[in-house]
Amino acid sequence: MSNGSSQILRELQDLRKTWKVQNFYYTREQQERYDELTQLRRAFVEKWKEEGKVWVGPSQAGRNFEEVES
Repeated sequence: MSNGSSQILRELQDLRKTWKVQNFYYTREQQERYDELTQLRRAFVEKWKEEGKVWVGPSQAGRNFEEVES
């Protein structure tokens, strides 16, 4: 994960904590920042998908390595 992406995640987590403390309410500025960060995060994930760095498909959890390869 790149440094920019991790900073976005941290800020999103902080905003979510604030949202809970504020009785599940964002100010207009906080909502705008949350929306901006969400768009940036989605752009990172789309780029990773294009580069083949994101698994897209059914979960392989619990399967043996041999089962996954076939």
